Amino acid sequence: MRTGITRLGIMAGLSVALSACVNSHYEHRDNPNAGRYSERHDSYPDAPMDVRHIEDATPKVEPKSLSGNKSPYKVLGQTYYVLEGSKGYRERGIASWYGRKFHGHQTSSGEIYNMYGMTAAHKSLPLPSYVEVTNLDNGRKVIVRVNDRGPFHKGRIIDVTYSAAKKLGFVNKGTARVEVVAIDPVAWQAQQGQYAQNTSRSTQDVNAPDASIQRAPTPVNSAGYELPENTYLQVGAFSSHTAAETLRTKVQAVTDFPVTIKPQDASTPLFRVRIGPIADNWRLLSLRDLLQTKKLATPYVVYE
Repeated sequence: MRTGITRLGIMAGLSVALSACVNSHYEHRDNPNAGRYSERHDSYPDAPMDVRHIEDATPKVEPKSLSGNKSPYKVLGQTYYVLEGSKGYRERGIASWYGRKFHGHQTSSGEIYNMYGMTAAHKSLPLPSYVEVTNLDNGRKVIVRVNDRGPFHKGRIIDVTYSAAKKLGFVNKGTARVEVVAIDPVAWQAQQGQYAQNTSRSTQDVNAPDASIQRAPTPVNSAGYELPENTYLQVGAFSSHTAAETLRTKVQAVTDFPVTIKPQDASTPLFRVRIGPIADNWRLLSLRDLLQTKKLATPYVVYE
């Protein structure tokens, strides 16, 4: 877990030097009533979270963020250089994680940090970048989107979110030996697109909705936490709009949430069937389990 320097808020147009920002954040850490961070120490979410439904980051081609890519930059007297690109990057070292203390605050790229998302902080990769992180002790892997700077604790190479750390199996330990490998979004998308087209051929014929199928329960009192805005369950991806519409109709019969078809675009030549947005984790997990039980789909979470 990250217990040292706080998140850097590197914003375009700021005239204050980065080192000055870091020093002020140390003052905030020592005074729990000062600055933008309301907690003295980082911590877990209030309640344990089931992260099985949280999908890895989806690599895609993106422009560099307007902030967070200044090179070189200094933190606590140490100079760091941002790479021109991520291609070929591979490194082994120690990973840590950061959580509730920084949740809802700004990252170095200017985006808002979400401890339930699949993102990470890195000292030198351009923002944003996509990397695969492998826990060398248990073999677990995740894909995260790098949108922040850090960690600046000696010997650590990457800081991941609470969700990523839990999926990797080192939340309780706090750190893990990992290998970090950069992902080429173009090659990754091409590989995934080919896989989706191959698998969709066997799932295009979907039977009509069964009126006897039980609808997902709507709890009177939610037992879950609030999900990030624009959270969806994706239940299928098809090269055929007809197949997508057939599945959409069948899924709509078992839920009151909107079920829509996201059209093809330049990056993804597939029709994606999605449920949502869903704001509550309890309802999301209940619906996911129902869809799997009824063998309608094996859904996963996506964010927009």
